[in-house]
Amino acid sequence: MPYSPDSLLGDVLRNRQAAAVVRKHLSGIVNAPLGVQLRHVSLGQVVGFLDDTRADPEAREAFFAELAAVDETLAEPPRPAETTTVPSDSYEGPEVPLGSARADWPSSATRWHPFELELHGPAHGNPFTDVELSARFTHAETGRTLTAHGFYDGDGVHRLRFMPGEEGAWSFVTASNARSLTGIGGTFACLPAAPGEHGPVRVHNTFHFRHADGTRHLPIGTTAYAWTHQGDELEERTLRTLAEAPFNKVRMCVFPKAYLFNANEPPLYPFAGSPEDGWDFRHPDPAYFAHLEERIRRLGELGIQADLILFHPYDRWGFSDMGAVADDRYLRYVVARLAALPNVWWSLANEYDLLWAKTEKDWHRMAAVIADTDPHGHLLGIHNCMSFWDNNADWVTHASLQRVDVYRTAENTDAWRAEWNKPVVIDECGYEGDIDQGWGDLPPQELVRRFWEGAVRGGYVGHGETYLADDEVLWWSKGGTLKGESPARIAFLRRILEDSPQDGIGPLPGDWDVPVGGVDDSYRLVYFGFGQPRYRTFALRPGVRWRVDVIDTWAMTVTALPGTYEGVFRIGLPGRQFIAVRLRAV
Repeated sequence: MPYSPDSLLGDVLRNRQAAAVVRKHLSGIVNAPLGVQLRHVSLGQVVGFLDDTRADPEAREAFFAELAAVDETLAEPPRPAETTTVPSDSYEGPEVPLGSARADWPSSATRWHPFELELHGPAHGNPFTDVELSARFTHAETGRTLTAHGFYDGDGVHRLRFMPGEEGAWSFVTASNARSLTGIGGTFACLPAAPGEHGPVRVHNTFHFRHADGTRHLPIGTTAYAWTHQGDELEERTLRTLAEAPFNKVRMCVFPKAYLFNANEPPLYPFAGSPEDGWDFRHPDPAYFAHLEERIRRLGELGIQADLILFHPYDRWGFSDMGAVADDRYLRYVVARLAALPNVWWSLANEYDLLWAKTEKDWHRMAAVIADTDPHGHLLGIHNCMSFWDNNADWVTHASLQRVDVYRTAENTDAWRAEWNKPVVIDECGYEGDIDQGWGDLPPQELVRRFWEGAVRGGYVGHGETYLADDEVLWWSKGGTLKGESPARIAFLRRILEDSPQDGIGPLPGDWDVPVGGVDDSYRLVYFGFGQPRYRTFALRPGVRWRVDVIDTWAMTVTALPGTYEGVFRIGLPGRQFIAVRLRAV
């Protein structure tokens, strides 16, 4: 039966000829914001979503006429479900001596820095799937034991990486189905951490974060989804920008992205194959992942966390729908390769609810794969589009959220804290920019306001920038250079928060018209946002004296009022928007 207005977009796109007709007539549909959401929608409905075809009956007729001429029998059949490959104990014959592979490792490593064991071993068959490798690491003094998983890096090289969390002597012994890789043992010394190295980030005090050494971490994040897929010149420019920016966390994708202003092909692909001939998901490309790894290490040198998005729906290559077996194998490879880096967070998905090929059960299964493969327990979240994930799930360490309303999102931070009893990180509350999308046309003042609203309510808000550019290099996707006015004000907020109580601030009872954050009887941060009062009366508990600062969050000034205040008192304010008042107990 020929393709018609009743055909589903997803079915049509499985036919290469028909997909070419779609790209020709429905310009940009594959990369458009609705491209992912419309896969289960009929073509008759799809043409109604697009301005050109909705307004031009002749264009619709030409599209359906050309589509009807396509041979629908050429559509690719649904890919059969892959079965799990169980590595065989006979991968190497009995003539191969146990532990005979050449092994190289350093005699020492610093605390929270990757220790790497390099093994030169077998390369026959497909070592990515045919070889299973792990090592048990034991701390001599405490007896603490952790298991790290290995990965194949091509050219006969197998690697095991481990991030020692305690100083002193460590020993290891390998296990593998490959005889030459099993039973290899050794020791190394873990030395004190290098200057500036604080270890991985953990949840602290229920709603906040600290590094492993106790250093406070305030996630002041930004988004640059596809910055590692742009080539050296632009990627180096991004790193130079980040070196001067206030951000200490970057949301970024493992896989390339296809979306608005994201039509370019990446220099490298994650698997063997090509867009024309398809992919072999059983053969990761080590060069691709080595490049990603190098970029994450460079972020670490800048003190920046890599919030690594493992799956996302904006995909024209098929990486969002590899099948359960391939998904799990990919996760094991990525986690084995990157888990020893201290500055990694796992984001299981960006907009998980748009990944139409995956179910709730799939997400739980994949979270278990990550937990089983990561001996260091990095932070793990999952990001929504329209429907919140149940962040009460045991494996979710923090709520990673997108805006739920055109206007109100950060204002819900305190309610979400109470609902999930976990840190709230609003990674996407809208972006400073001027594109034709409601999520990407915020003035800088509004983005900064949302940062402050989330902060005083006890959470953390993320930045993004989407200013139009002739070269289509928009920061939120490709990185490059920041153009907006919000980063300087976000840096100012970061300094204010760094000077707040070390265990973090939470929402406090206050007046009905302003949010208040802080710690009872010691610190209060009051934010007036859109309001522009000329004065304010405070009614606080007698017996505590306060120093008062008036903060202009846009002009980035702090004005200390003379003297101290107690009980019921009134202070003058400048009658401008975006003013905060800070009260610190004497």
